[in-house]
Amino acid sequence: MPGVDGYLQLARQHGCSDLHLSAGEPPLLRRNGELWPMKSGPLDDGELHALLLELLNEAQQLAFEAGEDLDFAYELGGHGAFRVNLFRKVGGIAATFRVIPEEIPSLDELGIPHAVRRLLDSPHGLILVTGTTGCGKTTSLASMIDHLNGSRKLNIISLEDPIEYIHPSRQSLVIQREVGTHVPSFSAGLREALREDPDVILVGELRDTETIELALIAAETGHLVLSTLHTRGAVKTVDRVIDALPLEQRPQGANVLAHELLAVLSQCLVLNAERSARRAVFETMLVTPAIGNLIAGSKIHQIRSSIETGREAGMQTLDQALMQALEAGEIDPDDAYLYAHDKRPFQRLVKDPSLLPQVSLVGR
Repeated sequence: MPGVDGYLQLARQHGCSDLHLSAGEPPLLRRNGELWPMKSGPLDDGELHALLLELLNEAQQLAFEAGEDLDFAYELGGHGAFRVNLFRKVGGIAATFRVIPEEIPSLDELGIPHAVRRLLDSPHGLILVTGTTGCGKTTSLASMIDHLNGSRKLNIISLEDPIEYIHPSRQSLVIQREVGTHVPSFSAGLREALREDPDVILVGELRDTETIELALIAAETGHLVLSTLHTRGAVKTVDRVIDALPLEQRPQGANVLAHELLAVLSQCLVLNAERSARRAVFETMLVTPAIGNLIAGSKIHQIRSSIETGREAGMQTLDQALMQALEAGEIDPDDAYLYAHDKRPFQRLVKDPSLLPQVSLVGR
């Protein structure tokens, strides 16, 4: 058994989201968003190198020794799977292991808004799940695919880098393809998927212009496309998609986006009221005719106001979602304050005064 397995077992047993191994440092566990060093001493570069090479196949070893970073999934028998990123840094090598939950959470367990769930029955269009790295985007998409797989007869093609959750076909046929193993890139996989009679296409990430263009074409030609972007908030997401297009294509791209974008679900993970775990909180934008007109008319800056006033349609800004969760006693007020865009309404609820802006008495 590879020597790193003991660290991974410990990470899962303690409910951690990540394990960090770095030459010259002790192993670190991330639990509820914070890093904690393990009691064992620092790992030297040679020791860590030997531990990590045990996880690699021959092709991966050759690629890493040639200077490439590696992204792959590692299955630990009886203890689930982990997403691994292996890289070099000043002083040696390092690796980050993301703990993948052993079961796919349901839409209810994640708290996916009902307005977005209804859109999963759409015959075509684009749904984007956004947020920072490590906020649970992959899990939200996996939950959506699991829901479709168990409730409808569809051909679902999933392009991932790497594959994390395994989806055995149930009501649907689920075909999972990994970038670097089965297809060279998201864009190549998406181009091929369009020839494979898909109903639903999952694209792990819209990384580049070509992938964004193909995702819009797929949505426009009668497919439901699910994907992610590393953006915070619906407004920035729309901006990112349009700005990624060549300048001369942006007006047409904005028009296509206005018609094919169904929703943007932007999420963050916030500590619960007991500070014992984190839960997802969602900003939700649904592309109503009014918001579609704003996108097509390049009035992106006005979208936030439409979200704020769209509660009856199922929309909410992140601040509205945070306040609703706070009032229900579901999340920690200090953590909510840190994630809020407009922090003023949250100041009265903060428990830790050191988080609040300090008032200067100079000149009084």
